[in-house]
Amino acid sequence: MGQRPPLLVNRLDAERLQRLIDDASEKDQAVAEMLEYELSRSVVVDPTEIPDNVVSINSQVQFTDLTRDKQMIRTLVYPHALNSTEDGLSVMAPIGASLLGLKAGDIIDWPLPNNSHTHLRIDAILWQPEREGQFHR
Repeated sequence: MGQRPPLLVNRLDAERLQRLIDDASEKDQAVAEMLEYELSRSVVVDPTEIPDNVVSINSQVQFTDLTRDKQMIRTLVYPHALNSTEDGLSVMAPIGASLLGLKAGDIIDWPLPNNSHTHLRIDAILWQPEREGQFHR
């Protein structure tokens, strides 16, 4: 599966993600399986214990696609929040799933549906709910 930095996920996100994975449609099955693998290797902690440099759901992340040398800023969201988040990136999208639990400075090699890979680097967490004391979003 390529390079895989350690992951840290808050307990509430892990529980909600497991429900998404369990209810995934056939078209989302490949991403759901990758996300389930990532959750299985994650350290799950209470939301109050998430460091401020870790990507969690609703974090606004600046990252670079090293494959295309393109920097982006996106907010990692659950699929139902895509329409209400201007720069939203679903955690059930391949790139979105790859960001969860990474910390600033991490680089990950992630498979894409077209049998290619992307190489991503987390540059900064611009906003994170846990850092702002929003633990029950």
